[in-house]
Amino acid sequence: MFSKYKLLLSGAFLLPAIVSPAYAAPVPVAPAPDAAPEAAAGSDVSAADIIVNAAIAFRNRTQDTNPVLSYDLDYFQRFEPVSVGEMLKRVPGVTFSADVLEYDGAQMRGLPPGFTNILINGRRAPGGEADRSFFVDRVPAELVERIEIVRSPTADHSSEGVAGTLNIITKDSAAFQGGFIKGGMLINEDGKVRPSGAAAYATEIGSASSFWGALNYQERRNPKKKVSDRYDGDLLFNNREIQNDTRDGSDLSANAEFATEFEGGGKLRLRGLYIDTDRDENEVSTTYVLANGDPADLGQLYKPGQSELAIDNEDDEGIETQHENIDQQTYQIAFDSEWPIGPGALGLEAAWNGYREDIATTVQVGPALDALELDERTFLNTKDDEYQGTVYYKYKGDALTLKLGVDLLDKKRDGSLLEEGEEDEPVAGALYAIKERRYDPYARLTYEPSAQLSVDAGLRYEITRRNVRTNVDGEVGLTASSKYDTEMLNPSFAVRYAPTEVDQFRASIARTVRRPDYDLIAPYRQEEEPNDDNILIGNPLLKNQSAWGVDVGYERRFGGQGILGINFFYRDISDLIDLVDTGVEDAESGLDIVTPMNVGDGKAWGVEIDFSTPLTAIGLPDTGIFANYTYLDSETTDPFTGEKRRFNNQPHHVYNFGFIQTVRSIDASFGATISGRSKALESNFDETIELSYDPDLELFVEKRIGKNFVLRGSVQNLLDRYKKEDFNKWDGDSVQEILDNRASGNLDEFEREREHSGPLFQLTVRAAF
Repeated sequence: MFSKYKLLLSGAFLLPAIVSPAYAAPVPVAPAPDAAPEAAAGSDVSAADIIVNAAIAFRNRTQDTNPVLSYDLDYFQRFEPVSVGEMLKRVPGVTFSADVLEYDGAQMRGLPPGFTNILINGRRAPGGEADRSFFVDRVPAELVERIEIVRSPTADHSSEGVAGTLNIITKDSAAFQGGFIKGGMLINEDGKVRPSGAAAYATEIGSASSFWGALNYQERRNPKKKVSDRYDGDLLFNNREIQNDTRDGSDLSANAEFATEFEGGGKLRLRGLYIDTDRDENEVSTTYVLANGDPADLGQLYKPGQSELAIDNEDDEGIETQHENIDQQTYQIAFDSEWPIGPGALGLEAAWNGYREDIATTVQVGPALDALELDERTFLNTKDDEYQGTVYYKYKGDALTLKLGVDLLDKKRDGSLLEEGEEDEPVAGALYAIKERRYDPYARLTYEPSAQLSVDAGLRYEITRRNVRTNVDGEVGLTASSKYDTEMLNPSFAVRYAPTEVDQFRASIARTVRRPDYDLIAPYRQEEEPNDDNILIGNPLLKNQSAWGVDVGYERRFGGQGILGINFFYRDISDLIDLVDTGVEDAESGLDIVTPMNVGDGKAWGVEIDFSTPLTAIGLPDTGIFANYTYLDSETTDPFTGEKRRFNNQPHHVYNFGFIQTVRSIDASFGATISGRSKALESNFDETIELSYDPDLELFVEKRIGKNFVLRGSVQNLLDRYKKEDFNKWDGDSVQEILDNRASGNLDEFEREREHSGPLFQLTVRAAF
């Protein structure tokens, strides 16, 4: 099996070298301009240019003073990503720690997802995660015009995003004219098929207005198989769990835009976005033990054959099933306008972002699939509304631009996690309501004396007023409440210097923040959590985590399209939040108090390199290569052990490289990309987890039919990559006892878990009109 995949991999990457000379030489190619125009919004492109296009797309060049990378849809589209998550795995410094074929919580620079700020059209996207992150796999790739990676912010944008900001720009009429329709199907290795379809249209209305509308529907299925071998503290075999985990669902999404300009220079735009996700997740887990024999006779870390095992029905619970019905909706309605007043322009913006989530989970156990009994049923509900507003005045002179403004936010988040039969007597913290208001005045000054030099400096003063309410144990009323106010001044400074037409240097420094997790700031009291002799108490007075960040980069252009970029980054992070065993006895319960606190500092640093170019210099203009590599490192002090370690789940290395080959004589293209990451470690007080993945190989081939049609086939996970996790677990009746066992090496359990899903094939046909 391994040799077959090695052969496929080698052949995929040798193919362009074999076929390129045969097809590239006869094709006349126009000379490349000295410098291609910078990426700019508002340039009309026909649908056929985007959908049916032989040209190879590379990373955009931007003239932003602060470090921003921009990738248009056509950089990703040939590999037919289903979601934004599948797009992001191809850009520098972004990785995931999710299951195979799932790309949900984006980790910029390897830091946990909560350190990355996710925007949709420049507006925060509320999500269902307690760490304030947004699962990017919910946004269909069909909606996207481009992805922006903002490595360091300016004063007129939120200071959130210690690791950086990912801005998802949806398609609009300014960058797209005409229409397209798409039909396709996703095919799993077991032959199951899921359909997809999309349609969009953009047109001008008169001479000053334009309209865009799009509708997308897709179904997705991910059948995963997981095997977990568990050993006792002496590393003798205990049991094996075999799990079939199938996620099956659909996404319905739509977006629309209307834009118009007025005489005298005023302009106005209305945008709307809707995403509905409906998923079913079914897990069937069977636990096996040795049918005969003594584990001590087999030696340490013995891996038995399946024929040596029998279902563990000692408690008639050898089989467990879990069904999750997940229903999620994301809404966005946004308005922005700009009006010339006096020597400058007045900007007015407003938006509503909504998120709804309902998850029903049913767990059944029994000795056989036809003898299952209900074990537990829970219901999770989240309702999140954010109302945003912006007022600014911008003056632009010959070399100076001054922007003064204020961003306003009114947020309300209600949530609950209830168990069937206990709705009237929920545990503490099961119900909560969070209100958060922000008032963020800012000033931004940009100085651009020439095309070679630009300097940007700004101040942003973020004022936050937060009120949190929750329930006490056994009551449904939100009677426990707490308020917290905070203010923070966040400066930013960036400089761009372009000594030649092909060279560009950037440097920036900015202060950024990460706000506390929702589930840590509610003032709840949960007895016997996280262990029997502890009481877990929420902390509504948690401060924002903050960071001073520096980015220094260089960019080199090659001819009309090629580009090489290198960026060094450093983050000095303060007031990190973690659970702490205070060692203090609670007067009411007599249990030791465990609570989240701002307890530590940390730092993260690394190097990001990206490269993409056609091979015109060696006579292969229809061969494009692209690559990126990121080296990551960090240091923080573990709040429980006092040891120095990296941030949880941060790999040292993240990479992606590949090629695209156009064969003009048959009007076709093909390509491949391989991506991967090094292993990472997650440390919690009661366990450590070593995480690694096999590389991921993707291929595509497409045939253009006339000027308006393209037929494309693609495959993900061709190497059938495995996710590998090794767990070391310690036990005890209290956090302190667990830490004592950990320090003395008294291991309770070792677990080795392996998961895979199989290749995913996709066929699509697109038509432009």
